[in-house]
Amino acid sequence: MNLHHVFVCGNPALDFAATLRARRSTRFEMFASPDRLDAWYLESGVVDSVSPAGQSDVELATSVREAVYELVTARRLGEEFGEAALAALNDAARKPAAAPQLTRAGRWTAATQEEALATVAREAVEVLSGPDVPLLKECGNPECTRVYIDRSRGMRRQWCGMESCGNKIKAAAYRARKKTAESAPAH
Repeated sequence: MNLHHVFVCGNPALDFAATLRARRSTRFEMFASPDRLDAWYLESGVVDSVSPAGQSDVELATSVREAVYELVTARRLGEEFGEAALAALNDAARKPAAAPQLTRAGRWTAATQEEALATVAREAVEVLSGPDVPLLKECGNPECTRVYIDRSRGMRRQWCGMESCGNKIKAAAYRARKKTAESAPAH
């Protein structure tokens, strides 16, 4: 498993929720250290610079991430929101968010850890209350638990991303068909 963050979900909050990978099996934690949280904020484009995270920042971000995942799953399945998850998300979203500034070089957003997390939390509020709710889908790979916004024609997208899951599933299906064909008795 690589250590680079992946952004295939169509929304920063959904990509944030996907930083705990393979929730139903091996559970791979992308925020294994404070510098990995910092890297996510920068790689996602949520902010251009962020104050260095400490372990408490990772713990808070992880708890908000789990709240986002729980709320996204509830929304996708048409279930009621859990009170604790709502409180965790709203508490983070209530904090001041990162404010972009105009510089001679263009737009620049510097943030504290709290501001970066508030920015992601506000993205979650928007995606969970906006027009994309009917487009939320979970990846068709049974090992993957990413939820993405399906903007494909006819809502036919099956995987979070071809590079990450689609190719793996297609290759496995091909190998299974080939093995079945090779083991079938010739007529």
